[in-house]
Amino acid sequence: MRVLLLSTYDMGRQPFGLASPAAWLRDAGIEVSCSDLSKDRLPQDVVRAAGMVGFFLPMHTATRLALPVIDRVRGLNPNARLIAYGLYAPLNAELLRARGVDEILGGEFEGALVEVASRAAAAEPPPATDPTPQPVARLTFKVPDRSGLPALSRYAGLQVKGEKRVAGYTEASRGCKHRCRHCPIVPVYDGRFRIVAPEIVLADARAQVAAGARHITFGDPDFFNGIRHARAVVEGFARELPGTTYDVTIKVEHLLQHADALPLLRATGCAFITSAVEAVDDRVLGLLEKGHTRADFERAAALCAEAGVPLSPTFVTFTPWTTIESYRDLLAEIDRLSLVEHVAPIQYAIRLLVTDKSRLLELDEIRRLVKRFDPVSLTYPWVHPDPQVDRLHATVSAIVGVRTTAPRADVFARVWAAAHADAEKPLHWQQPVLTARAAIPYLTEPWYC
Repeated sequence: MRVLLLSTYDMGRQPFGLASPAAWLRDAGIEVSCSDLSKDRLPQDVVRAAGMVGFFLPMHTATRLALPVIDRVRGLNPNARLIAYGLYAPLNAELLRARGVDEILGGEFEGALVEVASRAAAAEPPPATDPTPQPVARLTFKVPDRSGLPALSRYAGLQVKGEKRVAGYTEASRGCKHRCRHCPIVPVYDGRFRIVAPEIVLADARAQVAAGARHITFGDPDFFNGIRHARAVVEGFARELPGTTYDVTIKVEHLLQHADALPLLRATGCAFITSAVEAVDDRVLGLLEKGHTRADFERAAALCAEAGVPLSPTFVTFTPWTTIESYRDLLAEIDRLSLVEHVAPIQYAIRLLVTDKSRLLELDEIRRLVKRFDPVSLTYPWVHPDPQVDRLHATVSAIVGVRTTAPRADVFARVWAAAHADAEKPLHWQQPVLTARAAIPYLTEPWYC
C-alpha cells in the first residue's frame, strides 16, 4: 500500500500537515511519499502507483488550488482512494465529495489517516457518510518526519537586519478555546484545543535547526491558550536552541491577561508577535466576537513596545460594516500607534470571507447580504452596500498586489492617499521618526488566508 500526501499551499512554509502524518504512517509500516505542489510539479508516476492520495487543506487558498489537482489525480489514477484532511476539508465536505474525494478528515487527522490507509490496504470500503460533527480526537503526537520534503531554504524566511534567515515551522498546540465568529477553526474545534508535549515540539524544532533553520514559527492559533504550556515550550526552546529566534500568534486579550509573560518571550528569542486585531471599530469587534476592544488593542501595542517585542497586527479591513470613514480611522490608528512598519501591506486589502458553516451566517444581516454559495471561490460572495467601499477595496488591492517588496511606509502612503482621495479636507499621516525597517523582523511571505 502506497500513500501520497499532497499540499498545494501552506503560507510559504514547509507543510507541517505533510510531515506530521508522514511520521504516523511510516511508524505504522505504511509506505508514504510527500509532495509540496507550491514548490514542485505533481509527481505523476507516484500518483499512478498510489493506493491512497491525501490532500492537506489547512486554509482557503490551499483548498481552491487543490480542486483542479483532485481532478488531475482522479484522471491519472481512478482507483486511488482520495482523502481530504485539515481545517478546510470539513468546511467544504459536500463539494469535495462531489469531486471524487472518498473521505473527509478535520482536526487531529494523523491517527485517522493511519486508519483510512489500513482500510484501503485491506480493500475495505469507506464508512457511510456521517453528517454529525465528530469530536476532536486526543492524540499522543509524534515528532514530524520531514524527509522527502523540499529544503527549508526554499521557503519563506525571516528578514531581519538586512539578511534573510532560513525559517522553520512547528505547532505547540492546535485548535482554540475561543469562538471568534469569522474564524475557520471554530466549525472544527468549537472552542477546544489540544497541546503537543513540549519534548515533541522541541524535537521538531531541533531537527529543523539541524537542517539549517535559524528561526521557528509556532503556528498555534493562539500560543497563550495554555500559558503554562507556552512558558515550558519557550523556556526549553531557549535552553536547547540558543541563538535561534521564533515568532508566535497571540490574541489581544491574552496579551493583556498574560502581560507578565511578555518579558519572558523577549528573553527567550521571540522576534515578533502576530495578533489578529481585525478592526478598531468596537461594533465590528463585537459582531466578530473577538473578545477585545480598540482600547485593548492600544494597550496591547503599548505592552509589546514596553517589553521590546514587536507586535505585528493583522486585520480584516473590508467587511460589510466598513465605511470610508472607518477605513480612514483604521489607517490613522495604525499611524498614531507607530505601527506602519509592523503591518504587512496585504493586510490593508483583506476582505471578509464568508465560508460554508461559518458562524457569520448566524447574523441576519450577513444572511441577507450574501449571494448563493460559489463553488469556485468557496465562499458566499457579498457586495458592499456602498459601492464606494468596494471601489476602494479594488484600488487598495491593486496597490498592495503589485508592490509586494516595496517599503511598507511607501505602500502605506499610497493606501492613505487612495483612502483620502475624496476627502473634503485630506489629512496627512504623521510620518513619525520610524524605527529602521531592517530592525523590525518579518516573514518574507506575510500571514493571510
